[in-house]
Amino acid sequence: MTIAEPATSPGPGEATYWTRIDSPLGPLLLTADPDGALTSLSVPGQKGGRTVEAGWRHDAGPFRAAEEQLRAYFAGELKEFALPLRGLGTDFRRRVWDALDSVPYGRTTTYGEIAARIGASRAAVRAVGGAIGANPLLVLRPCHRVIGADGSLTGYAGGLERKTRLLALEGVLTP
Repeated sequence: MTIAEPATSPGPGEATYWTRIDSPLGPLLLTADPDGALTSLSVPGQKGGRTVEAGWRHDAGPFRAAEEQLRAYFAGELKEFALPLRGLGTDFRRRVWDALDSVPYGRTTTYGEIAARIGASRAAVRAVGGAIGANPLLVLRPCHRVIGADGSLTGYAGGLERKTRLLALEGVLTP
């Protein structure tokens, strides 16, 4: 289970820490706030993904647990992350992201089911899709487990090839 913390922007003078780790999806860019809560996990070419900014501090120290858990996940040895996460977003987005956190390893859900979980109407499915697409914590917050109502693999900010790889790793798809 991930540990979601209140989403607040770093205050003036507060550092953003970053590191890169290798993975089967390519290099992962991780960022964290001064308290060590992960604020993003991005992949190369990700729609809306982060890039290193001036003033960020490169330091692998705050990411040791994340690196260890990600390696175990990609090796098929870990099914649930136990890391502090702090994704910045509106109340609506955070409700959607919390619903994503409840989708178990090896299972999928639909945009409509996520809308229902948060008490949103069927008309809100597009807004739910937008919130899922804005998830700053790929892999850790499992937006790859959301599929179309007809069972099709739909958009993924990290690319459909990566979504397919993640779902195959979790046993949802045959590689």
